[in-house]
Amino acid sequence: MKAIVCTKYGSPEVLQLKEVAKPATKDNEVLIRIFATAVTASDCIVRGFNLPASMWLPGRLALGFTKPRNPILGMVFAGEIESAGKDVKSFRKSDQVFGFDRFGFGSYAEYKCIPENRVLTKKPTNLTYEEAAAIPLGGLLGLHYLRRGNIHSGQKVLIYGASGANGTSAIQLAKHFGAEVTGVCSTANLELVKSLGADTVIDYTKEDLTSRDERYDFIFDAVGKRKSSGQQFEKMLAPNGKYISVDNGSPKIPVEDLILLKELAQAGKLMPVIDRVYPLEQMADAHRYVDQGHKKGNVVISVG
Repeated sequence: MKAIVCTKYGSPEVLQLKEVAKPATKDNEVLIRIFATAVTASDCIVRGFNLPASMWLPGRLALGFTKPRNPILGMVFAGEIESAGKDVKSFRKSDQVFGFDRFGFGSYAEYKCIPENRVLTKKPTNLTYEEAAAIPLGGLLGLHYLRRGNIHSGQKVLIYGASGANGTSAIQLAKHFGAEVTGVCSTANLELVKSLGADTVIDYTKEDLTSRDERYDFIFDAVGKRKSSGQQFEKMLAPNGKYISVDNGSPKIPVEDLILLKELAQAGKLMPVIDRVYPLEQMADAHRYVDQGHKKGNVVISVG
């Protein structure tokens, strides 16, 4: 099968298209013919091993010392089940599915095996494979952090980095929970953020956030502490308000969350946002674009 192999840590050029062996299913696994995946910021961090110095040793132990232990990266996928192991109960051949495998990787390929009890479910029937691949990462992380903020109807929520994969999902999910949402983004993305349901949109290139009198019950930093500081948001919190960064911990994601995202997408309440679609052969170009840090929503890869 065709796959993109990360030959070593480094720039996007380390990603090479190769022919590799098709994986074989274990008894509890399904074999998925992947039709679409996505390039996430996390994929780019792993590829370039862009971790803080304090994380260098544990990162190498977890991922591999000179290159990723699993050289086929990719955390999200959408495709069709080609075969299932003898112990699989929830899926069968030809099921159209999508999912998230944060630590197993393997989605930059034509085929992937995954245990049936991982974050995997049938894809929304109203979405293409490319659209389905744009749902899991931002949707699952956005849902996780909004729940940590105990978002409910009537609250005021500010989403910093509202135009990325995490932010575009968080806007829609916060509105689903009944919150009044303010999105923060650059000038080029104002209309996108408004179209997703934000009640107010702030252009951070033209306005100093900290000068505003508005106070928020929950602030979700969808960019992360590498590009922002939590201290700048403290004065913007209402009494008992809460600030959470997407960098706060490594959340455990239950499959039930993906099922909820599927239901919302099926009902037209969660729309995937896709900036660009690249063919598998142009994976290095896709990584190069994501590295720039200005993508709108998701960068999707059409596998075949």
